[in-house]
Amino acid sequence: MSGLSSDRRRRPRIETSTETGLAVQVTGATKVFSVARGKQVVALEGIDLGVAPGEFVSLIGPSGCGKSTLLRLIADLDQPTSGTVSVFGKTARQARIDQDYGIAFQQAGLLPWRTVAGNIELPLELHRASTAARRMRVAELLALVGLSDFADRYPDQLSGGMQQRVAIARSLAESPELLLMDEPFGALDEMTRERMQNELVRICAETGAAVVFVTHSIPEAVFLSDRVVVMSPRPGRVREVIPVDLGSAEDRGDDLREATGFFTAVSAVREALHGSPTETGAPARGVDNR
Repeated sequence: MSGLSSDRRRRPRIETSTETGLAVQVTGATKVFSVARGKQVVALEGIDLGVAPGEFVSLIGPSGCGKSTLLRLIADLDQPTSGTVSVFGKTARQARIDQDYGIAFQQAGLLPWRTVAGNIELPLELHRASTAARRMRVAELLALVGLSDFADRYPDQLSGGMQQRVAIARSLAESPELLLMDEPFGALDEMTRERMQNELVRICAETGAAVVFVTHSIPEAVFLSDRVVVMSPRPGRVREVIPVDLGSAEDRGDDLREATGFFTAVSAVREALHGSPTETGAPARGVDNR
């Protein structure tokens, strides 16, 4: 990270809605799915959440609590049964049309017949950017994710971690101000996963993008985040929001994983996960909905 200017080394300042508006605003969102024989499953109930520009927010909770469903609502891949979702003051649908966010999943989803460069430039190609603009942007992104020497390789010639870096670069192709990430490192081994966490911290510092990140890993959530949103078992509600103050991007290296503050934050998230569920309609302890 030594190549970053001093202002890039700091995490972007988290600004309030009265200053610039929120990157994401979820208000009273409930999602009900219809299942077999006319039965219904309430996946999410009464979700209120705000994400500031440049902020990194992780969603964590037990399997089936609706973390990925909430991410899909923000991405307009699904719609709430009730409540509203806005992205930079727009409806989620308009933000999707305007390509205001990039998205990455657990599987890199690369096209095997396209090179690394070809995969990264795909969104630009689909939106008819000029050849010169595509080449320039791809070169920038390859440098950003440390794959400049692999532009002509194919996905099956890359490790899992390298494939995920390509997927992240592709999600950044159109310079979105918001990244939506659904367990992007979940399939990686522990050593690769930690390296990718370090890379993501650096990339976020360089781009200034806000991030909503779904994970099952408490240490991962703490290492990456400004705030960790702890969700209850289904129906998913916001049980608690844990603020994480572990310093700037350049402070978040391997040494941080052994720091007292890191373990304190991990313990706080673990306690929130395993505590008693917040009563319906009652405010969750420590919640900051911004």
